[in-house]
Amino acid sequence: MSDDTDAPRPKRRIQDLGRRTVLRGAAFGAAAPLLASPAHAIASDTATTRRASLAGSPSFRWLGTSGWRIDVEERTVLFDPYITRFKTGLFDGNFKPGTKLRSDPELVREHIGRPEIVLVSHSHWDHIADVPYIAKTTGARIVGTETTFHLLVAFGVDPGQISVVKGGEVLDFDGITVEVVSSLHSRNKRHTYFAPGTLNAPPPTAPRIISDLPEGDTLAYQVTTGSAGPSAFLMGASDFSERAVQGLSPDLAMIAVPSSASTSRYVPRLLRALGQPGVVVPVHWDNFEEPLSETPRLDPAMDLDAFVALVHQETPMSRIVVPDYHTTYGADMRPKPRPVPKNGDHRLP
Repeated sequence: MSDDTDAPRPKRRIQDLGRRTVLRGAAFGAAAPLLASPAHAIASDTATTRRASLAGSPSFRWLGTSGWRIDVEERTVLFDPYITRFKTGLFDGNFKPGTKLRSDPELVREHIGRPEIVLVSHSHWDHIADVPYIAKTTGARIVGTETTFHLLVAFGVDPGQISVVKGGEVLDFDGITVEVVSSLHSRNKRHTYFAPGTLNAPPPTAPRIISDLPEGDTLAYQVTTGSAGPSAFLMGASDFSERAVQGLSPDLAMIAVPSSASTSRYVPRLLRALGQPGVVVPVHWDNFEEPLSETPRLDPAMDLDAFVALVHQETPMSRIVVPDYHTTYGADMRPKPRPVPKNGDHRLP
């Protein structure tokens, strides 16, 4: 979530993605094939079929805040899908920690497709509030911290559906690779943030209000679809562990915009550690209490222009893409053409 809960809120060149992806492809192709025994033939055939389905290029749809929907062929990965976006007073200068949690099933279904994997950065409401409904209705594999695990169990999610991670794991979901990165939550001007804390067991009752959801440590993820990528680095808050991200070298970096300067040299240190990504996409700069059907409105605590200027200064060869809610982007974060309507159907995809 944004870190100022206690304060009033009043064409660039792109680095070539080819080198990284070609190197990944060469390494994959050089591996000697393994012969499956008859006992494993069915499982091997299934995995081969699923991997083959990743031959297509992925698409990216920003769900606002830090959220993303990544689609490759018939497979969908969600990151921090906060879609219901209810009012808490945060952007009106009258923040209410006792705001009741809610999730709008019809609205959520409109945006999520059929997710196979849901990645959760941390457990504040603007990252996790819709995840219990998504988990229980889709059967998707949820990946998150121990605190996320305990909260979701309290909400009634099957414990066997949740994968607890800490950072450092590299998970292979039949060709979709998820690198889990230990990370940090952003901080306000006083170097504090809303609802810190972790859980070591499920709470006795399901959380009812937003302050029932502690941060519970923060993760970032790098998602690579297929052997050739691209790789996308996904952040849920505007701080990071420099040592943890060193060497990731993503093609795309979805970077959270800070609302204060409490983290020293945040942008230059992060971009250097990530190896100056070809595409930088600022996220978590919007008013996340406005519906996704509207045009994104800037969080008044954020200086998006200054962030963009600083990224351009630090990595002038990176292409900077400021996303909106209504565009589907391709693997290089350029807008994808809308599908041609069939049989006179002119509804939005």
